[in-house]
Parts: sequence; structure tokens; C-alpha cells
Amino acid sequence: MEWKSLAHLVEDAAERFGEKPLFIFEDKPLSFAEVNRLANRTANALLSLGVTVGTHVGVMLPNGVDFPIVWFALAKLRAVIVPVNINYHDHDLTYILDDSQAEVFIVHADYLDQWNKVRGNLPRVRETLVVGDPAQVQDLTRRMESASETFDSSQAEADDLLNIQYTSGTTGFPKGCMLQQKYWLQIGQIAVDYFVLTPDERNLTAQPFYYMDPQWNTVASLIGGAPLVILPRFSPSNFWGEVIRYNVTVLYLIGTMPFFLLKMPEDPALERGHKLNMILCSGIHPKFHAEFERRWGVPWREAFGMTETGVDLIVPFDDGFSVGTGAMGRPIATKEARVVDTDGNDVPEGGVGELILRGEPMMLGYWNKPEATAEVMKNGWLHTGDLVTKDAKGYFHWQARLKDTIRRAGENISSVEVEGVLMEHPAVKVAAVVPVPDELRGEEVKAYIVLKDGYTKENASPESVLDYARKQLAYFKVPRFIEYADDLPRTPSERVEKHKLVKMKADLRVGSYDAVEKTWR
Repeated sequence: MEWKSLAHLVEDAAERFGEKPLFIFEDKPLSFAEVNRLANRTANALLSLGVTVGTHVGVMLPNGVDFPIVWFALAKLRAVIVPVNINYHDHDLTYILDDSQAEVFIVHADYLDQWNKVRGNLPRVRETLVVGDPAQVQDLTRRMESASETFDSSQAEADDLLNIQYTSGTTGFPKGCMLQQKYWLQIGQIAVDYFVLTPDERNLTAQPFYYMDPQWNTVASLIGGAPLVILPRFSPSNFWGEVIRYNVTVLYLIGTMPFFLLKMPEDPALERGHKLNMILCSGIHPKFHAEFERRWGVPWREAFGMTETGVDLIVPFDDGFSVGTGAMGRPIATKEARVVDTDGNDVPEGGVGELILRGEPMMLGYWNKPEATAEVMKNGWLHTGDLVTKDAKGYFHWQARLKDTIRRAGENISSVEVEGVLMEHPAVKVAAVVPVPDELRGEEVKAYIVLKDGYTKENASPESVLDYARKQLAYFKVPRFIEYADDLPRTPSERVEKHKLVKMKADLRVGSYDAVEKTWR
């Protein structure tokens, strides 16, 4: 690691790449040098308001250049960013800002209504700065205009806490991962090495900046000198056109994004007119992996990581034999990985156990939650909560989440496996599977279904969906209950927030079709 801190990397990249574009957003390029100047102005503006070493700053901004510039400014100040989901409302917004102990809040004008509803409940937030409305007295851009373009970042250190990055919370309430400046330098360098990222390449991110992926993509572009194309949002209908228009060569996707792309009408001229060298993705469904490569004419490779750990496992780019195997990859050079049983003993090759990790990058722990930290960090190893196997080649294969497994009449059922089958049904857009308590079997299986446009529960009946599943799955894996929904709550990475689904009603059977009783409850 060449750089003392992320702040130093920003300055070094400005010297190395100068007026070459770092960011391209809505056809407007912004150079490495200009980004550094804007970050310095932002840092000076924030310093004048008392933001200094260790100040916690909530940041609620949409995709664009403002988020990374504020992030760089806070790195220079040795302050701490608390990225805030732009979709948060009263409860979520209050929780994140209160739990993180934010003192300053930087918010886009589009979300002022959300902020004004809760600001009275957050007396710790002493200063609000608005982006996107010059008429606002507290407009950040106006304050930057009179600020200096130089800033002394010499005191910034790799060990400085930079992010309190809240996890998606798919299995519980969000927890703030404490991430140091070196965490981002390390994960950025790993990406550069894997992508072979040079100034001749072009990177792209479509995920929201309050999620970690665009942040490490930004650091990778700083190190490698490759421009980062920032999309306002992920749009399946526009995605390939943007990839082609901006001559993108590498990118990273996650969650349900590939499935949404796969469900678009096939258009070889559009979908193969790109210059991509590779696509890195997390959670590639084995059954569709070969189809991804065939349809889009580019290698797809798997990577596994968590907010807590950055990146852990990756499939080598030259390993095409892994396509369709469900392999998560091998540990990166700076990580160790084991498969252990409930007592912490190593599981024999091929056996199912929990994946545990150690090495760097790694979080310091969960902000203000020592008990939660101790629960996952044991004897220097982070317990992921993921059940995996390890094959003879040293590749890990994902099986299930410890908290995303349904136990029905003594059988363990992977929710993800059932969801994958349901999503193959031509009428199904999204499926989410959760357990329903049952006195006889312990738990029953329930599937929430979002139908594609043009389908209803009449022309895509529960029995038609279940008949499809029955042909694909062992009898005990087929859902007993089906409930249709217009949409499902999601995390920034497009994962369904199942913990919210199971708490939506006291009796999860209500409003569902019961396949045993053959009736709606």
C-alpha cells in the first residue's frame, strides 16, 4: 500500500492524472485535479463549521459527483462519514443518525421533507448543509465558493476511522461497520489488480453511493487512473446502451441486477455491442451463469465479500471451468478462510459449515455495539453467518445463510434455492421466501411473489406457480403459502429485506394462498 491515507491518494492521483476525467456523470466529465480542488474547498467549508477530527457527518445524497467529493473532504479532515440511504423515512432516518451520533447532516434538497419531519428528534445534529438548492441559507455549494482550493491533509492516517457504514440489515436491524481509511485503500488495490485497471480502461457503477460498491470502485479508479462512469440508478432497459455509449470495459454488479437484465427482450446487437472485458458479480446463480456469458458475450466471474470484510473470495479470471458450478472462489492473498462447525472445529472437505475469515481488509467492529462485535469476531476470526462447503480445488461454495434457512419437519431448506426456482417461472419478477411457524412441522415455507407486468393472480395462479416448483424441487421445499405483492422492501443492493416481511403481520398465513387447504386465508 503506497499511500498513507485515502486523502493522500486523492492528492497523488490529481498529480499523476491531472485533467484526465475521473468521474463521468450525465455526460459531464470531472478531472482528477478538479475533484481534488473541489474536495479541498469542501473540506475548508466544513472546517469553518467545526467539522474536524472525529466529527460524525451524515450524508444523504443521490448518485453523482457530490457524494465522493464530500467523502474525500471528510478523509482530508479525518472526520467520519455516515452514508444514509436516500429512501429512508422517519424511522430509518432517525435510527441511523441517532445510532451513529452524527453531529452534521449533509442532505440533498430533494430529501429535505424527510429531514424536516425528524430533525426535532435529533438534537445532536447541530448543523444541516443542503446540496442542490442555492436559495438555501445553509447551501454547501455557496459556502464552497469562498473557500480555498488548498488543504493540508498531511496528518491523515491509514488507521483513521473514515466510514460508519451501515449493513443492509437483511437478517436484523442495521449495524454500523467501522471502516478505516486503509480498508478502502486495500479493497481498491485488490480491484485494480483483478481488473488490471489502467488509464486505458473505463469503469462503471450503477449502485447507489451510500452503498459500499461505488465507494471502492471510486478508490480503484483513483489508483488505476481509469475514469468511473456513474449512472444515476440501475435501469435494465437503459443499461447496455449506457455501457456502449461510455465505452465501459469493466464493471461490478450485485443482487438481482442480472436477473432483471436477463428478463429484458433479447437484443444481440445492443447486448453485444460493448467493449467489456469482464463483469465481476456477487451471487451469480449457477443455473444462469452460462446463459449470462452466452447472451452478453463477456466472462462473468464471482466474488464474495461483506461490508464487514470488504472482499474475501474471488474466482480467478482465467478459470472458465468454474462457470455454472456455483463456486465463490478462493481467498484473496491477504485473507484466510475456514469452514467450521458450531463448536468452531474445521469441517472435512465437502462438509457444510460456517465460513469464517481473517486478514485484511476488515472492519474495526460495529459502532457502539460491542456485544454484536463479540458475536461475530471470535479469536481473531470473523464469523460470516454463511453456510458453505469447500471442494478439492480449494473453492468455496455457498449453501445458505444461518438465519435464512427454513427447518421444515427436520429438513433444512435454503430460501435462496427456492427463490431461484420460483424466479424461473415466466410470470415471476421477484420471489422472496420466508419461514412461517407451524406447530406440526416447526416451520412452513411461504413465498412472496411479485409478478411481471401483464400478469395477475388470476392468469398466474398460485397453483400454476406451485406446479412449476413441484417439478423442480423436492416435495418438502415447495412453498405451502403464496402471497402476491406489488413490490417488496429492499436494501440498497437490491436484496429483499426479509426481516421486514416476517414482521409485517402477526399471522403470516393471513392473505396467503394455502396449498394444503387449497384456499385463500
